[in-house]
Amino acid sequence: MSKRRTHSPEFKARVAMEAISGRKTIQEIAADHAIHPIQVSQWKRQLLDGASELFTRGKQSKDKGQAKEAELFQQIGKLQMELEWLKKKSQLL
Repeated sequence: MSKRRTHSPEFKARVAMEAISGRKTIQEIAADHAIHPIQVSQWKRQLLDGASELFTRGKQSKDKGQAKEAELFQQIGKLQMELEWLKKKSQLL
């Protein structure tokens, strides 16, 4: 059995951009890169669907990042309190 090939995000983007440009058919692009034409179509669709996120991601990712950071700090504080409690209890034993 052959192993599955994994492609880098840069390679996927390059192939998808070729498909969007329209200079070659999807069949030609697939033959050039030795991948299946359906895969080229999927990467093209993913690029087109995700293109709008490139312009809105800045503000949203900062908000999500700050929320995640606050959640992690809260979790760290909780774990530190539990650790202190366990240290005190272990000294009593």
